[in-house]
Amino acid sequence: MLALFCPGKTYAQFDQPLKDTLKTKVVSDQKAAGLPPKGMTFETPAWQHYKDSVFLSNYKWAKKLIDRQGFPGHDKVGEDGSRNFWLLVQHCDKWPEFQQQVLLLMEKELNNNNANPQDFAFLTDRVQLNTGGKQSYGTQVTYNTDSCQAIPRPLNDPGSVNSRRKLKGLGPLEEYLNMMSLMHFQMNKVSYEERGISQPKLLIVPKE
Repeated sequence: MLALFCPGKTYAQFDQPLKDTLKTKVVSDQKAAGLPPKGMTFETPAWQHYKDSVFLSNYKWAKKLIDRQGFPGHDKVGEDGSRNFWLLVQHCDKWPEFQQQVLLLMEKELNNNNANPQDFAFLTDRVQLNTGGKQSYGTQVTYNTDSCQAIPRPLNDPGSVNSRRKLKGLGPLEEYLNMMSLMHFQMNKVSYEERGISQPKLLIVPKE
């Protein structure tokens, strides 16, 4: 691989074709990670097959890329290209060993300001939960559907979570949970209103 050299730092050659490929792949990834089309539910076999095929294809492609050249950082594919790769990895939940491999590579790039610290936090939580542990940053949630409230999945040391989040450039957990509650309500508004729930249950956001 060609590289440009300056005293004290090495810059990878920018790879526009790879950035373009990532932009294309993330379109199908986001479609598979989103809501099923009209007439289908999340349990519809055809929808499940589509999701599985997209995630498997992206996993195989991303695994080859990682093994060949490591994590595609900002210097190689730009901030948006690097985030697109991270999005693909986020949805490789069936392959937690691969997610962990990417996380370790990403951590090295993070120390060189060549990866997004917020993305790193999200992937950290994903890996911790997918390997049987508790998450550190509270980015992965479930919902209390009796009150329409987002709650974090098992969380390590909840009392210091906002300090950890701040170090990665994330706002207070309460603010994040409120955002997720509002989004969840809008996506399921008809169902909630039929049960007499007119708004989500929100938390008080602490002042920093």
